[in-house]
Amino acid sequence: MPLTVDLLVPLPTTDVTNWMQMFRWIVKTIRDEYDVDEAILTRTAVLETDCGLAIEQVETLLDIVAGAFQLRFPPETLNEILKLEELCMLASWMKGLYKRPPFISDTFESHCRHANPTCQ
Repeated sequence: MPLTVDLLVPLPTTDVTNWMQMFRWIVKTIRDEYDVDEAILTRTAVLETDCGLAIEQVETLLDIVAGAFQLRFPPETLNEILKLEELCMLASWMKGLYKRPPFISDTFESHCRHANPTCQ
């Protein structure tokens, strides 16, 4: 049975106050919800190929992160992120915990800022 966001209970987020804690939170979520070996979940791991997540699982992961941290990922997010580190940096920036990631486009930055007032 595929996982749905309604069935998932996100990890507590109270201890997430910086980029590295966001990274650990997302790693634990992927490990627990998708049974991915934590040794694979490195900063440079590509979400689909290295982590073995199907596109639907990556979309669900974005929904989990968005719900847990009260974020709104723009529709084109999957065109901007490829690696685990990129997802963590983007979510951290959108939450106001990190500087603007250098890999995102100016147009995408504008969409993120419009949807998330906490972007620095």
